[in-house]
Amino acid sequence: MKELLLVLKFIPLGFSALLPVINPIGSAVLFLSVVGNADPPTMKVLARRIAISTIWFLLIVQIAGGYILRFFGISLPIVQVAGGLVLAIMGWGWLNQQEPERKAATPITASSESLQDKIFYPLTFPITAGPGTIVVALTLAAHASTPSLFYSALAHLGLLFATLLIGIVIYFSYAYADLMTAKLSPSITQGILRVMSFILLCIGAEIMWNGIQNLLKK
Repeated sequence: MKELLLVLKFIPLGFSALLPVINPIGSAVLFLSVVGNADPPTMKVLARRIAISTIWFLLIVQIAGGYILRFFGISLPIVQVAGGLVLAIMGWGWLNQQEPERKAATPITASSESLQDKIFYPLTFPITAGPGTIVVALTLAAHASTPSLFYSALAHLGLLFATLLIGIVIYFSYAYADLMTAKLSPSITQGILRVMSFILLCIGAEIMWNGIQNLLKK
């Protein structure tokens, strides 16, 4: 039971931390500006491939990130403190930012072949998962790592499910980007962003406090 609770703990934690930085609504607008007048079947194919590419990208960062940090001699508690601080600052900044003017994306015409070449760059990185997303993924991986290999594996399993959920959100956001952006008013979009920003602020504070506690124990 304790093992299941650990997995269930990291699913909402990972999902709610990654969602604001990926910002599927804002990313969908940028996605439309790249794909231009692509037909709905092409948009769905692109959305599926971008979602899969993003999932693999995040998983590689989460798995390899810890080894890279250890190679440079950076301890996990330090990453928790620094990464949590970055998340808190990002959340605070988005929570207090002024509402930007909403500009319509200029439609362009692009062939299906040329769009396929843009799956990873720029559609996956940096439009969908930018540098901020890498910081969040590294911080979550550090937060999930514990001295116990078994519990660390369970925590990373929870992050895996969270990443898969993020991929599903990305798919639907991009596949129906034209319909979604047309129906959501700027006020609703800003309201959603404010709520997600506050959640990100709280998650950053929680991860940073956890890192401080681990440093004090040493």
